[in-house]
Amino acid sequence: MENQRMTRDEGAKIYLVGGGIASLAAAAFLIRDADIPGRNITILEQFERLGGSLDGGGSPQDGYVIRGERILENKYLCTYDLFSSIPSLSGGKTVTQEIFGWNQVIKHFSKSRLVRNGHRIDAPEYGLSEQQILTLERLAAEPEEMLGAASISDRFDRSFFETNFWLMWCTTFSFQPWHSAAEFKRYLLRFAHIIVGFNRLHGIMRTVYEKYDSMVRPLHKWLEEHGVRFELNTRVTDLAFHEETGCQTVERILYVRGGISGELEVGRDDYVIVTLGSITEASSIGSMDSAPVLNGKSSGGAWALWEKIASGRPNFGRPSVFVDHIDQSKWVSFTTSLRDSPFFRIVRDVTGNVPGEGGLITFAESNWLASIVLPHQPHFIGQPKDVDVFWGYGLLVDRPGNFVKKPMSACTGRELMTEMLGHLQRESETEQVLKRSICIPCMMPFITSQFLPREKGDRPQVVPTGSKNLAFTGQFCELPDDVVFTIEYSVRSAQTAVYSLLRLKREPPAIYKEQYDPRILHKAFATLRDINVVSSLSGSPIEPTT
Repeated sequence: MENQRMTRDEGAKIYLVGGGIASLAAAAFLIRDADIPGRNITILEQFERLGGSLDGGGSPQDGYVIRGERILENKYLCTYDLFSSIPSLSGGKTVTQEIFGWNQVIKHFSKSRLVRNGHRIDAPEYGLSEQQILTLERLAAEPEEMLGAASISDRFDRSFFETNFWLMWCTTFSFQPWHSAAEFKRYLLRFAHIIVGFNRLHGIMRTVYEKYDSMVRPLHKWLEEHGVRFELNTRVTDLAFHEETGCQTVERILYVRGGISGELEVGRDDYVIVTLGSITEASSIGSMDSAPVLNGKSSGGAWALWEKIASGRPNFGRPSVFVDHIDQSKWVSFTTSLRDSPFFRIVRDVTGNVPGEGGLITFAESNWLASIVLPHQPHFIGQPKDVDVFWGYGLLVDRPGNFVKKPMSACTGRELMTEMLGHLQRESETEQVLKRSICIPCMMPFITSQFLPREKGDRPQVVPTGSKNLAFTGQFCELPDDVVFTIEYSVRSAQTAVYSLLRLKREPPAIYKEQYDPRILHKAFATLRDINVVSSLSGSPIEPTT
């Protein structure tokens, strides 16, 4: 193939592989904290759109699509540090100020975290036995290195997975019994402060619009204004290294664009930052009348790149731990656009919450473990007033539905909506709702791959041992104590990469460790025992000091 080369300016260059929130954040930290000119930063993205897993979009005519929802809470200190420097699209305030201001206006208070047989359960009890609570406490105290590759089901009896606590926990955070006990432990510690009020979703925060509009777009705009280069439709296929004993230096970046191979020389003063893997890689979109297909890792480039550069380099981690178990990491989400539809009225009548107020609603009897969330409208910039948008997903996608006797993975958008109306006990209105709906299902084979059981070394360090000019970011590098499947993890990895790789005399904001606060622990343990606790910690979010 003919080789093509990118133009280069004089001076040190930074190359960021992947166009998700981790790379965008790293570019912003490079400019803001390392004084790197934006023109010296290049982001290489294999698709034609930035945002990675935060790429919600669409239109009222064809339907909107949100592959996955990401919750926020007020202890995401790296995220709010980053966005305290980024102006919101509305102007006059930063994105961080906009988020906290919005959550003072829209109070999240779920009257119906669980719905059973068409009826809401107001503040459901957790239903844990004393033995199960003691097991939770022991897991929280057990050193992570002693857990190894243990699963959650290795630590808990079968009845634990039938409690309301597990039902609410697993559907909020997308855990499965076969997922990592170490990751479950991290979540218990990281989110101890929201256990009080968790059954009403106290402490959960939202953005004004969908995350792409509220976070990615303003960050992209700021980076463009600072001269950052974006090379879209450019798939990085390999990194060429100069290797000495125990040391690696990236010398070239190999890529394909438009079917043509090219390479990019990496100078002795240049740096490369790679986002490892992708939880939304190989996603497949269906329609009202077609189900999404299940793809594999060969459908995209992120996993292939990690596998290639990690071969023979144990300090780069073990991608096979996360990528080779699709049956344990897949689930289906769906986004429904409704025009002049009664659906939001139906949900409001069942739950008692207006859109944006209640958060995630889980159908407790669902064979799919299905949940939906009705955000405040409009959810997208430019969304018409007569259009509503909501999102939902299911964890157990290979089981037949309760009303549609097919696996969720084989269902069309029409069938998914039929199932949801069945759980709401509004079958009589199904035809009317379907005529006004565009429901788009999405199959994601790797969406919870970051939760799979893993051991030390499976995830590489942000700056691998022996690396001279390479760092890793995203959900598959190791950040002690923090939790994957969050925007915060990606942003913290980016901040860590920039500060460490460029040897800046800076540290990311410390992780909030509520497990050392006896007041929070007391209230959390009391709450797990279904003792009513009045807590100032579950009230309105307070803007963090960063």
